[in-house]
Amino acid sequence: MGDSGGEEEDNGSRALAYGVHVLTALGAALGFLALQAVFAGNLTVAFVWLGVALVVDAVDGPLARRFAVKSRAKRYDGALLDLVVDFVTYVFVPAAMLLRPEVMAAPYGVIAGLAVTLASALYFADTGIKTDDWWFRGFPAVWNIVVFYVVAFAPPSWLALALILVATALMFLPVVFVHPVRVRRWRWLTLAMLALWAIAAAATLWRGMVPDAWSKAGLALAACYFVGLGLARARMPAR
Repeated sequence: MGDSGGEEEDNGSRALAYGVHVLTALGAALGFLALQAVFAGNLTVAFVWLGVALVVDAVDGPLARRFAVKSRAKRYDGALLDLVVDFVTYVFVPAAMLLRPEVMAAPYGVIAGLAVTLASALYFADTGIKTDDWWFRGFPAVWNIVVFYVVAFAPPSWLALALILVATALMFLPVVFVHPVRVRRWRWLTLAMLALWAIAAAATLWRGMVPDAWSKAGLALAACYFVGLGLARARMPAR
């Protein structure tokens, strides 16, 4: 009886571990739904799907550690799977959005999309993508967030292209950006700013990607915090 119970528990643990892999893979399916919405010209729905994928990406890591995926579900490489899904949702779908004429006029959107996909493919293969204390080295290719700002604030196409090219260059420069969940320093303030950003982003989605003044202020404040935090980190010793 004892051996049978232990075996059943072990099988259940393995099933949960593989379930985490399925949850991670769900992000790719959500990216496909977002891409379908981009083709249909409904960017609000596309960002909703990308937002759900962002939540999945936020929870699958802690779940993978909780259920010991590396030892119980060895058939699939969770880190590699996560990179594949992230490239779809963080890079490819947002790059496709840049081709929409209401986002960026031609040829700016094509140029921006080429820069984003080429640079991100190299960045995702970088073996030194994180510091020992979990900060990202270089801009972390969160193009879903960048394109969200482009759509919400609607700058001229030339200015949007310039901002994207600057962010692309920052992927390979000696700067750091915070991982909002795993970095311990200033964690509670960072999580509070992340919550502010989420509220402002949700309000922007609710208004069909036409934010009011309060939403714009929240988005701008969060952007300044996350960029500024990396500059502050560069002036302080790691811990």
